[in-house]
Amino acid sequence: MFTTRPTLQGTFGMAASTHWLASQSAMAVLEAGGNAFDAAVAAGFVLHVVEPHLNGPAGEAPMILAPAGGPVRVLCGQGPAPAGASIAHYTSLGLELIPGTGPLAAAVPGSFDAWMVLLRDYGTWTPAEVLKYAIGYAGDGHPPVPKFIGTVETVRGLFETEWTSSAQVYLAGGHAPRPGELFRNPALAATWQRVLTEAQAAGSGREAQIEAARRVWREGFIAEALAATAARPTMDTSGERHTGTLTGDDFASFEASFEDPATYDRDGWTVCKAGGWSQGPSFLQQLSLLPDRLPDYASPDYVHLLIEGCKLAMADREAWYGDAAPVPLDDLLSDEYSTERRALIGEQASHELRPGSPGGRTPVLSKHALAVAAGKAGPQAAAGLGAGEPTVARNGETRGDTCHLDIVDRWGNMISATPSGGWLQSNPVVPELGFPLGSRLQMAWLDPGLPNSLTPGRRPRTTLSPSLALRDGVPVMAFGTPGGDQQDQWQMHFFLSVVLREPVRGGLDLQGAIDAPNWHNESFPGSFYPRAMTPGVVTVESRIGEETVAQLRRRGHVLTIGEPWSEGRLTAVARDPETGVLSAGANPRGMQGYAVGR
Repeated sequence: MFTTRPTLQGTFGMAASTHWLASQSAMAVLEAGGNAFDAAVAAGFVLHVVEPHLNGPAGEAPMILAPAGGPVRVLCGQGPAPAGASIAHYTSLGLELIPGTGPLAAAVPGSFDAWMVLLRDYGTWTPAEVLKYAIGYAGDGHPPVPKFIGTVETVRGLFETEWTSSAQVYLAGGHAPRPGELFRNPALAATWQRVLTEAQAAGSGREAQIEAARRVWREGFIAEALAATAARPTMDTSGERHTGTLTGDDFASFEASFEDPATYDRDGWTVCKAGGWSQGPSFLQQLSLLPDRLPDYASPDYVHLLIEGCKLAMADREAWYGDAAPVPLDDLLSDEYSTERRALIGEQASHELRPGSPGGRTPVLSKHALAVAAGKAGPQAAAGLGAGEPTVARNGETRGDTCHLDIVDRWGNMISATPSGGWLQSNPVVPELGFPLGSRLQMAWLDPGLPNSLTPGRRPRTTLSPSLALRDGVPVMAFGTPGGDQQDQWQMHFFLSVVLREPVRGGLDLQGAIDAPNWHNESFPGSFYPRAMTPGVVTVESRIGEETVAQLRRRGHVLTIGEPWSEGRLTAVARDPETGVLSAGANPRGMQGYAVGR
């Protein structure tokens, strides 16, 4: 079977990510004796440097890991709403939605603490050892990828007129980063060097240095600088200048934490996801909605079935997922509920938002979600502006993804992580740090009484959704993708492609599943400002075939035909527990994701 690249196979280690420099940095750690978790931390910090339009140090990093011989764990690198981030405060400013940019949209940053907790509890290296790769690329420079350059050009006007501290970094010399020229961020390199200097002053012990680095972030110069910038009036997507609610106390009170994964079993596979504070369980619901016997793989019936099942799962996401109220996952994933919901999938495409009633509960949606579902939202939301992540108003729209990495080592340790947020277009760069605050809080609603209502101390429901799959109870595959609301659509198609297609060289055909034509639908409110929805619309890669396109249209789907290689940003690694053979694959779309290994 032809694929853009081979599925890599070996026995030493595999790393796959959305940028080749992160993948190779991870592999360098493995070659030097580090384990998968050391490698993940190093790669995560490199992604902050080489994909600043897609993630940053003040963003988020949910992870799911399977230590060799240990239980699967979720590490929550998603920070909560600040203590002052009440619905009353935002509505008093005349807002109906949380802005998509600016300090009002900033949750407590969670990424840095999550990486340090991972390093402390499962890694073997020191902070200096894992940070040296990111410091090198920030200080010595790296060749910018085209989408990074394009994003800076898109927001040039905003940087030149309002966010001038960002212009100092990204428009140095009056121009955006250029192809073939090294881009440097010396302020970021200096920030990490200072963190290391203060951490090493705590002593020679690895854990002591990690704990000291965490304190520097949460209580030292970084927290002080980020809290100060949150207090400055800043232009955001509302068209007004606002100050944020983040304070030093918010930074000091947050710690990344471990929890058990949400899981679903099917045909000997167990898929593990983060809980209902993320959109991860929507993947599990899509699995639960599948009939025992599926239509032929990639047939029009198959594609229709997956689209319609996704709509039902995402409607439940809108009604039931969040961190402000208990999420009834047991009922949402029960056989009884899944059977009831599966019966709603007909021969024709649904253009309605149809949340269910798990356990007899009555679903409640936000006023905005009801408006966009009824086609009564404002013109920007109705036009679909803001779909995807992240967006910038006033100076054009930029659609991005986020970042992702998957790593497995020779000992069988495995991790999937989806770092995101803190994009260069989310907030102004803090000059003394070299990076901005994030904007994840935009995912919460300003309607009271919802699972995803803005609530101080509670996490906004995130789209970030790393995955880990077990076969007969043994971890065998870690995978994920950037893409906002599309993440658990693209991952679902990938997973089924792995399960249903013929293996290669005796192992899982990861690259073939990544390369397979993909699609996504937009029949639910988006998670990013301005929370758009386009009922019935499905975007498909043109490679999906004319007959499939024709049949989907006959069924009532409103199709947008995308470029041949436009849907999905997946990476994956796997391990055969019987042979110890490791494998990996990475997305060819966009020409920057790579897998490496041996």
